[in-house]
Amino acid sequence: MQERQFKGHVVVLPYPSQGHINPLLQFAKCLASKGVKATLATTHYTVKSISATHIGVEQISDGFDEGGFSQAGNVEFYLKSFRDNGSRTLCELIQKFKDSNTPVNCVVYDSFLPWALDAAKQHGIYGAAFFTNSATVCSIFSHIHRGLLALPLTPETTPLNLPGIPPLNFRDLPTFLSFPHSYPAYLAMKLNQYSNLNEAYWVFGNTFEDLEGKEAGGVSKFWPAKLIGPMVPSSYLDERIKGDRGYGSSLWKPLSEECIEWLETKPSQSVVYISFGSMVSLTEKQMEEIAWGLKESNMHFLWVVRESE
Repeated sequence: MQERQFKGHVVVLPYPSQGHINPLLQFAKCLASKGVKATLATTHYTVKSISATHIGVEQISDGFDEGGFSQAGNVEFYLKSFRDNGSRTLCELIQKFKDSNTPVNCVVYDSFLPWALDAAKQHGIYGAAFFTNSATVCSIFSHIHRGLLALPLTPETTPLNLPGIPPLNFRDLPTFLSFPHSYPAYLAMKLNQYSNLNEAYWVFGNTFEDLEGKEAGGVSKFWPAKLIGPMVPSSYLDERIKGDRGYGSSLWKPLSEECIEWLETKPSQSVVYISFGSMVSLTEKQMEEIAWGLKESNMHFLWVVRESE
């Protein structure tokens, strides 16, 4: 049987949380639909959650192969371990394909993992940063990284005015900006996205012109991104990828059918949706405050929480 000919081989490397795996996996599927060999490189702990056709899946290590971040128990410790072990095992993956018929030409890496660019350059291949954040968030943090915006921001120093972005009042801003010491390791990770961005061959943003054209234009000299979003299953957009009705990844077992059935019994625009993503861990007091707020709103609501919460 004649071996399939590919236009190139791209390794796609997401940060191992649901909101980062999904768009990068979708990007890999888009590449594959164009005749590119796409390989998703993800951690040992998350690899079993991936189920997507026409995509190769390879393991790399974050140093906590049995339980991922929950096994590490400390954000700073986890990120350092992922950098050290991830760099080494990514290089091993690139080397694995070096003498094959499909050597790796490019690494598209989650912007949370700038060390992946160093690994790509070490092997003489292209590196491209993929930002899952909005252009507005990227604008804010790129200004902070360049020293053009000082933290913390206070009610007295707002509204915040940045090129291409409407004035942002204090309550509109991410918590990192008003309380920078609340999650120091995550703040450092957010800023580190820009540490070597000028060395990336391409910068991709998971947003689109009609949504954030002005915002992206306002920060283009710091964040020269190609807007390629939204990275959602093709059935929600143009259906260019036949049968693409889901991301093909789930770190948990969502109650999707039950939720859809419940939603269909409610009037249009009558349900409040609450989700803080897969990285945030709320305290018991915070959970209680949100619960009481939802109860007193007298609105139907769908609140996404992990089983442990």
